[in-house]
Amino acid sequence: MTLWDKGYALDETVARFTVQNDPVLDRRLVRYDCRASLVHAEMLARQGLLSAAELDALRQALAEIVRQDEQGAFAIRTADEDVHTAIERFLTERCGEAGRKIHTARSRNDQVLTAIRLYEKHELGAIRQKLASFRGALAELIGRSGDVPLPGYTHMRRAMPASVALWLGCFVESSFDDERLLEATLQLVDQSPLGTAAGFGVPLIDVDRAGTARALGFARVQSNPLYAQLSRGKLESTVVHLCTQILFDLNRLASDLILFGMTELGFVVLPDALCTGSSIMPQKKNPDVLELVRAKYHVVLGEEAKLKGIIGNLMSGYHRDLQLTKEPLFVSIDSTEECLDVMAVVLGSIGIDEQRCRAAMSDELYATERAYALVQQGTPFRDAYRQIGRRFVGR
Repeated sequence: MTLWDKGYALDETVARFTVQNDPVLDRRLVRYDCRASLVHAEMLARQGLLSAAELDALRQALAEIVRQDEQGAFAIRTADEDVHTAIERFLTERCGEAGRKIHTARSRNDQVLTAIRLYEKHELGAIRQKLASFRGALAELIGRSGDVPLPGYTHMRRAMPASVALWLGCFVESSFDDERLLEATLQLVDQSPLGTAAGFGVPLIDVDRAGTARALGFARVQSNPLYAQLSRGKLESTVVHLCTQILFDLNRLASDLILFGMTELGFVVLPDALCTGSSIMPQKKNPDVLELVRAKYHVVLGEEAKLKGIIGNLMSGYHRDLQLTKEPLFVSIDSTEECLDVMAVVLGSIGIDEQRCRAAMSDELYATERAYALVQQGTPFRDAYRQIGRRFVGR
């Protein structure tokens, strides 16, 4: 039975269409919804709306759901529509009247918002750790080979002398900016929507929103209940934008590694353990892992565009369109975490061929240095530029 059941049967085709793939997607929200449901039940008990015995029964039943979920045994049926109905069904079956009371002073609207916020907070913490591991892998590689000279390129042409430290160091510095963006994103996410119900608050009942926010570890309450609905999708798109910024860096680094690992350059050595093969060409060792990392940026960029497209042109309040914002969020977070993990492995395994790098340090890389040597002797820069430039005309 759905939470909104009114005694009539919904057309089966419509039912399947409106449920979409929520029973699968929502599995990752079970423990977060249980946590929020327990805190909500404790608040209802403080307000005299649940007895101590009812609260204890709900607490035990919610713990059982979490245990079943950890074992992959908690069922979210298509008939349930989503995790929230599945949990309420379980609580009603186990706890009777207490289970039928659990939805007092909340809606599925603030219920799903709260579960997603808790999920986002957890995953942002995981991304922070993985970003630090990725940065650590960069630092270790710089420590091993940072002083090796390397041609610097502009327009895909040799430009000026660089080094492995300069090249990889740019990704280290960029990762710190990504971390700053992550912290700003976390501040936006870290506000509790629980108790805003369907966007217009709860009539007649004194809902202790500040208390539930503290119990759930939120920094503050999202005070305007209608904004809680407006923020669904908006904050998710902020999280996904963070993911695109991180994957942008990984995309550029993967592109560099693919190019520098080509036989024609050979600056980077990809060990066999990182390479796959060809089904027809016996000699091939392919950097598929880097190509997929490179592509994942575009995948998540598409998810960001999809998510922002879904939330556009909606009047204030809840709309079922917002159901479709969960999958882009989940895909983006999963892609970012797996790419950070795999790039840390890649960086810990690759080598720098110092001999090939030094052999590539050709004469034209030092043209700018020679021009500035003339400047130090008193030659105007533009004259020095032209004088040195004439040496390389036709090369």
